[in-house]
This record gives sequence, C-alpha cells and structure tokens, in this order.
Amino acid sequence: MTQRPLILISNDDSINAPGILRLAECVPDNCDVIVVGPDAPHSGQSSAITVGTPLRITPRGTHGAAKLYAVNGSPVDCIKLALSKLVDRRPTLVLAGINHGSNSACNVVYSGTMGAVLEGATVGVTACGFSITDHAMDVDFAATMPYVRSIIEHLLANPLPAGVCLNVNMPAGVEPKGVRVCRAARAAWTDEYADYADPFGRPFYWLTGRMVNHDASATDTDEYWLAQGYITVVPVNVDMTAHNLIASFSKDFDR
Repeated sequence: MTQRPLILISNDDSINAPGILRLAECVPDNCDVIVVGPDAPHSGQSSAITVGTPLRITPRGTHGAAKLYAVNGSPVDCIKLALSKLVDRRPTLVLAGINHGSNSACNVVYSGTMGAVLEGATVGVTACGFSITDHAMDVDFAATMPYVRSIIEHLLANPLPAGVCLNVNMPAGVEPKGVRVCRAARAAWTDEYADYADPFGRPFYWLTGRMVNHDASATDTDEYWLAQGYITVVPVNVDMTAHNLIASFSKDFDR
C-alpha cells in the first residue's frame, strides 16, 4: 500500500500566526500534514538553533486534517525536532510560511522562515518558503492562495534537485499578474539602529533601518517583479561555496 505524502510545515511568526494555517490549507487533501511552529515569534533568526535550553513539544490540536505542535525554539529547531521525534517517515516536502512580510532580496539571509526551508533542503527534502509583502497579522491571503496551492502541487510532482530550495514572495493587496522565476536583487540594510536613552541616560539601540536595492535599475530581480505585481520564485542553493573562485584562489593559498 502506497503511503500518503507527508508535508512538514513551519514558520518564524509562531504557531499562532494566521499565515501558517493558510499554508496548511493549501496542501492537497491526499497528503498528511504536520505543522510545527515556534511558540513565539522568531523573525530574523535565520538558521539559529537552540543549544543551552531544553526544548519541549506542545500539541496544539488540529486545523482541518493538519496536526499542530508548538516548540519553544527557533524555526530550525522545529524542523530538526520534528524530523527526529514527531514524524514517522521522511517528509515529501518541507514548507515554511506564509511569512508575514517579504523575504525578497537579501532578506533570505536573515529569515527564520527560510532558515527552516534551508534546513529541509540540507537533509535532502524538497523545500519551499512562502512570504507575502505585508507584516500585518490580518493581511488578506485570498488572492495568493491558488498560486500557493499550484506551487505545492508542482513540487509534489517534481521534486527539486538536491541542495536546492525555493524562496517564493507574493505581493499583498493586489491580484497577482502571474509568476516569475528570477534572481534575488542585490540589496543591503542601512540606518539599521535607532538611538535611544533610558531614564538613567544610558544609551540603547532598537533595530530599524531600510533596505537599499542596489539593483534598482535591473528588470530581472525579485524586487522588480514584485513591484510589477507578480509572485516571484527564486531558486536558492544550500551550498554557499563560490565554486568559480576555487581555481584562482588555489594559486594564492595552496601550499
């Protein structure tokens, strides 16, 4: 008897965020779904793991046919712990999101949602992260849901190459014009910390800033296509080796 596909879902906005439930609703009915999310928000945690605190898994009931669990750790903790202690077989897909806020351009480096996706790809499971360009918890996902379903169905039928995952970003507040597979824009955050002082005059700093798109004139990036009202799909490599530089650097460093 053929086993049903198993889909493992996480996020970084926490198990309480609406986006993670909307993602679970997009999985086809012929799949088993386990949702394992952090018990509190972990945005910007990238691939962080917990090493000095005991981790606990807390059942959170069900959402439709999906089984829900909370973990007092990071998104990557959720994936690692689920693979080790919760699932009874290897997942067919690891999905993360739907993140409240964009993970386009350089944000893929910081994103806890994409940290969970990269963890899935690292252990050889086809993985994909979904984000929408609005941080509001009451953002309307309706226009994007058919696209999320379509991408999930495609991945079920067409597993990704080893070491590759997908970063999907979706424009909020518009009917998407379609989907574009593209590269991530070169960008960086600037003016990142605001200065404050406590009642005793001691300085402290609060993360803020704005993202500067260094590819603002390019027409082949996720930032460009999102601005045009398209959903963007960026293939991401787990292997960060600059393979094209090995030969030239060897001349300088090999002894």
